[in-house]
Amino acid sequence: MTTQFFFEKYSHMARSEQGLAAAGEWPSLRPLLPDFTGLRLLDLGCGYGWHCRYAAAHGAASALGIDLSEKMLAVAREKTDPASPIEYRRAAMEDVDFAPASFDVVLSSLALHYVEDFPALAGRVFRWLAPGGQFIFTAEHPVFTAQGSQDWLYGPDGEIACFPVDRYYCEGKRTAHFLGEAVTKYHRTLTTYLEGLLRLGFVLEHVVEPAPPENMLDLPGMRDELRRPMMLIVCARRPG
Repeated sequence: MTTQFFFEKYSHMARSEQGLAAAGEWPSLRPLLPDFTGLRLLDLGCGYGWHCRYAAAHGAASALGIDLSEKMLAVAREKTDPASPIEYRRAAMEDVDFAPASFDVVLSSLALHYVEDFPALAGRVFRWLAPGGQFIFTAEHPVFTAQGSQDWLYGPDGEIACFPVDRYYCEGKRTAHFLGEAVTKYHRTLTTYLEGLLRLGFVLEHVVEPAPPENMLDLPGMRDELRRPMMLIVCARRPG
C-alpha cells in the first residue's frame, strides 16, 4: 500500500473528518485538560492539529504542534487561522529538543506507542515543562498492544470469541495492522508507563481507561470495545 493510499484512508476516518467530537476518548480527556488561558502548549504527534486549535480557542498563549507527516501538517495548516498563536513543525518527537521550562503543558494523543524509548522521551518532557506544568497523554492500552496483531480471536462461525493478550511482560516492537497496512508499534507495560513517570519525579494526577461513550455505542463494532481496554489516558504534573 502506498503512503498516499494510506493517507487517503486515514483522512476519511470519522475522527479525521469530524475532529475531537468523533474521538471516543474525548469525553474522558477533555475534563482533564487545564484552563489554557495564557499557557504554552507542546503537542507531540499533533496530526491535524485538533488539540492545538482547541488550546488556542481556549486562550493558550502559544501552541506548537510536532508531527512527522508533512501531509497531516498541511491539513493542519489549512484548518488553522493564520492569526492564531499556533505553529506546526515537521519532526520526529524523539528528535526535538527545547530549553528547560519552555512549556506549561505537553500533550500527546495516540502517538507514544510509536516511540521505542518512552522513559527517555518522558525525561525530556519533564525538563521542557515549567514547574507545575502538566504532561497529558493518550496511548494505546498495554492490553491492546501486548499480543501485537490487535485483532480479535474468532469462533468457528466468524463471531468474536475474545481478545488475545500474550507476551505482556515482553516489551518491545510489535507489528499491527491498521487500515490494511503493517504498522510498527511498541508495547510496554502499565508499570513502565506509570512507574517511569514517578521515577522521573512526576506526580500522577489521573489515570483513566476510557470506555466508549454512550452516544457512540450504536456505531458498528463499538459495543465490542467494552470487552477490553483500547486506550490509556495519563495526566502527570511536574512538581512546583
